Amino acid sequence: MRGLLYKNKWYFDKITQSLQDLGYIIEWKLLNSVDFGVPQNRERLMVVGHRGKFQFPQISAKRITAGEALGELAFQVLPDSKFLTPSMDKYIAKYEKASCCKRPRDLHLDKQARTLTCRNLAGATGDMHRIKLPDGRRRRLSIREAARLQSFPDWFEFYGSETSSYNQIGNAVSPLLAFYLAKSVRNYLESSYRLSARELKKYTLPQQLSLPL
Repeated sequence: MRGLLYKNKWYFDKITQSLQDLGYIIEWKLLNSVDFGVPQNRERLMVVGHRGKFQFPQISAKRITAGEALGELAFQVLPDSKFLTPSMDKYIAKYEKASCCKRPRDLHLDKQARTLTCRNLAGATGDMHRIKLPDGRRRRLSIREAARLQSFPDWFEFYGSETSSYNQIGNAVSPLLAFYLAKSVRNYLESSYRLSARELKKYTLPQQLSLPL
């Protein structure tokens, strides 16, 4: 999480130092899933320990919007759709006013989604993810819609209760981001280049590759 670089920096430094003491070069980078084909802004801190040349995945040229990911699902009304009640609408309006929101926090299909979490998927909260239909009604995201925004393929099945499924989605590393990271790891493992013990001693501090502001 991004917070490890600020409020909990001491803990992050302790982790990286422990890994470095084991003889690894430590590099870290803040990656956003939206840069890897995921229709969602989701920053995660990635830390890698290696003994050669490791390269983080390159940013994708095309960004996917929530509307492109959801397609026909965005305007469907299923029998189990959960619509916001008038009292919930009032609560959200009050929440957005207090939060100084310049734009309603409904899902905007022409942009990427906000970060999906267990709380804003499974809970009826002021910042819950919801879709506004053409008739003005607003409903919560379905499990399949949330899964698409997290880049899970439609064939992927979630087990357990509805809340459990939302939690699995909200806690996940975006599969597409994980795929590109795995390719970087594979490329490193297939490479024969490794530094000697003497060369490794030159790397005394964790290497920061980038930190978007």
